[in-house]
Amino acid sequence: MTATPESAANADSTNLPGSRPTPESSTPESSTPESSTPESSTPESTATQESATTPGSTASRPTKGEVAAAAALRQLGVRFSWGGGSSTGPTKGVGRGAATTGFDCSGLTLYAWSKAGIRLGHYTGTQFRQGHKIPLDDLRKGDLVFFGGGTGDPTHVGLYLGEGVMVHAPKTGDVVRRTRFVGSPYYGPLYRGAIRPA
Repeated sequence: MTATPESAANADSTNLPGSRPTPESSTPESSTPESSTPESSTPESTATQESATTPGSTASRPTKGEVAAAAALRQLGVRFSWGGGSSTGPTKGVGRGAATTGFDCSGLTLYAWSKAGIRLGHYTGTQFRQGHKIPLDDLRKGDLVFFGGGTGDPTHVGLYLGEGVMVHAPKTGDVVRRTRFVGSPYYGPLYRGAIRPA
């Protein structure tokens, strides 16, 4: 993929994070394009709290996707660590992530979905095959959204939150954050599809 001046200045466009370590990129580690600063999650902002049932209420139980999205949102601000993350939370990574405790993109998604009772592999390409394909117009909270990789396996994954926004672990030097991907000049052309884990 050829980096535009805009994307080259703002992103590691040649090596989107996945969960398989690759050689160090020569692109400087800077903030991810189209990213907002990490926002702390309050009980009112998590899907679990929004959809939780209380005795005598008519509210429905949260969906598995809502549970996964809420779990990911509780990790806002956690550092990116290449190869990091497990079903129990952030871990030390491998290679360039070996000294950092945190999540890579697929580590965050496997952690979040484990809280909903779904086991995912720790590799973006595996996760791309672990569920039902969902059209962009039918996305629900918690669906996995994939990017990059040309015709091979995708190289990046995030969890859909709604209104074109995902929560993800972008890359080395960054933290778990919310990012608008629909209409993004960076993520839009790299979008590969979505999966609802099953």
